[in-house]
Parts: sequence; C-alpha cells; structure tokens
Amino acid sequence: MIRKIIRITVFKALHQKLKNEGFFDKTLIDKIDPLFHSLETKKGEVLLRQGETARYLYFINKGCLRVFCVQDDGKESTRFFAFENRFATAFPSFISQQPSSAFIDTVEKSSLLKIHYDDFQSLLRTIPEWERLYRQDLERDYIESIQRIESFVTMNAGERYRRILKNEPHLIQRLPNKILANYMGISQETLSRLKSKD
Repeated sequence: MIRKIIRITVFKALHQKLKNEGFFDKTLIDKIDPLFHSLETKKGEVLLRQGETARYLYFINKGCLRVFCVQDDGKESTRFFAFENRFATAFPSFISQQPSSAFIDTVEKSSLLKIHYDDFQSLLRTIPEWERLYRQDLERDYIESIQRIESFVTMNAGERYRRILKNEPHLIQRLPNKILANYMGISQETLSRLKSKD
C-alpha cells in the first residue's frame, strides 16, 4: 500500500501533463504508466556520457537536466535545459540509437521518470495520442533551439540576457552563473555585470 501511494505521488506530474493535453484518458494513462520508472538523482549526477547511446527519455518531476558537449580543451557547451513537466534526453542519440556527442547531467537534485527507448517506440506504434504529444513537444523544443541559435547571430549579450529575463526568468533564478553564462555564450563577468544592472 505504501509503495502504491509513493508511486501515485511520483507519477502525479506526468499524469497531470497527459490530462492537460486533452487527449489522454485514464485508459491510455494506465497503458503508459507501467513503462515509466522513477529515478532520484543527486545534484551533478551524470546520466549519459559522451560516446554512450541514449537509451532513456526522462520526464522531470522536480529538478533540472542539462544536455551539454565538452570540447577537446575541456570547455563545456550547454545545448539544452529541461525543468519540471518537460521531457528530455540527448535526442540525436536517442532517435538514432547511435553514440551521443553530448552528456546529460542534473543541475539540481532531481526526481525523474524514465522510459526505455524500446518501450517509447512501442508507445509510438500503439498509441496515436503519444505520437501526437511527442511531436508537439519536439516541435516546441526545436523552435526554442532555433530561436536561441538566432539570438547568437542577431543579438548582443545584453539583448540575449533581456530575452531570457523576459521569456525564461527561471534560468536566471535557478542556474549557477557559470552554467548560465556558458548557455548564453558570454563570460561570467559579462553576466555578472548584466545582472548588476537589473
């Protein structure tokens, strides 16, 4: 009974997301549920290393995942963040089932649900609503990635900071300066100066 209560609590956010989409009923949720498994992580825990293949898609109940690359000189380049109620993985590796060029780690202590690639593919084949949800989330993430790339070309550091402050203030509130500056493509000193003007 206690395990069932814990499972209901851990799965509450995922259930709510599926219900909020408007096309998942209890029958569908009951089919999806058993394919997800809970995972509790520490801050800074590595979930995927460069060269490994991404076998899992994660749903974030609480916390933050970061997808990033490491250059030959050790410099990190952050590609993507996912906070509560989002799905995340190293998508090129997950989709192709080829070794990843990126790492995944937890920026904060996190509570996650994970689904294996094989089970994920099974849902795509058998539940059209799941495919629809996946497409919608993937399209949203794609648009956000393109807008970020375009900001490097069309905006200076101050404009990029103001864009994040307006559209994604949680990044400024929750991320360490080092990681946020890296994501923005600026130095920590520049970020500190922009924050001091805010």
